[in-house]
Amino acid sequence: MAEITSELMYELLKKIHQRFDKVELSIGELRADHMTLRGQLHVLQGDMNNLRVTIGHIENRLDRIENRLELRELAEAQARFEPHP
Repeated sequence: MAEITSELMYELLKKIHQRFDKVELSIGELRADHMTLRGQLHVLQGDMNNLRVTIGHIENRLDRIENRLELRELAEAQARFEPHP
């Protein structure tokens, strides 16, 4: 079995330290990616909220148009069935 010396321990600790540096760098990159995704998700959520509002306005306008058409059709139908003198 190889003898464990302080030089061997130093080399092992140095390699472990280098690996931890790489891990810390990778975690930092993952955090940055995560924050980017969160920002994009918030933008997407805002877009969805804007679409819901727009659809609500369109539905209201469509309801008003349908009401006008129904009133006009009702008036035309009543005019057809009224006796003419």
